[in-house]
Amino acid sequence: MERTVFYFEKPGPENTEACLGLLVEAVRQGTKHVLVASTVGDTGVAAAEAVEGMDANLVVVTHSVGFSGPNIDDLRPDNRERIRSLGAKVLTATMPTHAIETSLMGQHQGVYPAYIIAQALRRFSQGVKVGVEICLMACDAGLVPEGEEVLTLAGTARGADTLMLLLSAPSKRFLNLKVLEILAKPR
Repeated sequence: MERTVFYFEKPGPENTEACLGLLVEAVRQGTKHVLVASTVGDTGVAAAEAVEGMDANLVVVTHSVGFSGPNIDDLRPDNRERIRSLGAKVLTATMPTHAIETSLMGQHQGVYPAYIIAQALRRFSQGVKVGVEICLMACDAGLVPEGEEVLTLAGTARGADTLMLLLSAPSKRFLNLKVLEILAKPR
């Protein structure tokens, strides 16, 4: 098998359009399960619009309520509604490498396994880390089946700059998750 990998000169939202084009092409070639990381929902809306009418199980994954502060849900209500109106699902959940261990690290000395995993994934890019996390989250929620090929679109802060094909797994079986292909990422 031969594939082209797209490397972006720098991370950021200016890569979103190119990633969405690659995502649409993957869906046309038969990828059924698509996960998109989105904070306020703009990238989620763009992905839902891009695959509207196509045969894809699109799940827009947001981080948990309270991530930015007590009781704050960063996903804008209008974006949540637009995503759902386009036939996509929205998952708001806790990131496996973030919640409890991050809280403990602020209180106690030591390094925790989820932190090490997150830092190791960031060596590739922030989008690689987020792509792995949203796959675990969606499997945990039952929105994508375990052991299936899943396309993940994620990025660095805003927008999208990383597209990967993963073999899905829930967080309980994290070691079964496989990165099958990196289709695009920042250098």
